[in-house]
Amino acid sequence: MPNIALVCGSFHRELIEQMLDYARQESVQHELEVVDVVWVPGAMEVPLAVDRLLEDDEIDGVACLGIIEKGQTQHGLAMGQAVIKSIIELQLVHEKPVGLGIIGPGAEPEHLASRLEPHARASVAAISSMLT
Repeated sequence: MPNIALVCGSFHRELIEQMLDYARQESVQHELEVVDVVWVPGAMEVPLAVDRLLEDDEIDGVACLGIIEKGQTQHGLAMGQAVIKSIIELQLVHEKPVGLGIIGPGAEPEHLASRLEPHARASVAAISSMLT
């Protein structure tokens, strides 16, 4: 059974804990073992955590769970683009799949609840499809 890890942004901890539950459920459906869950302060710390996990020979893939809300400036958009670009590069460097379950950038608070489950499940399903 392939081993995966989950990287979770703690800024929206209660919502991310819901995503974590969905991701764990999805991993069972795809016969993936969640062997590590790493909490990071926010989206900017996700790439470093992903890099560290992908270096581990025991980890076959990583799913990232988080939220980048819409703010009053373009900060969230710039941050989201940088984080996603870094995650893509880490996939290529380590040749291991990374599932993107980060809602946003630019997510509105009223849209978060409906996106928690689909984003979490899709991030794990993407890993599964890339491992087969």
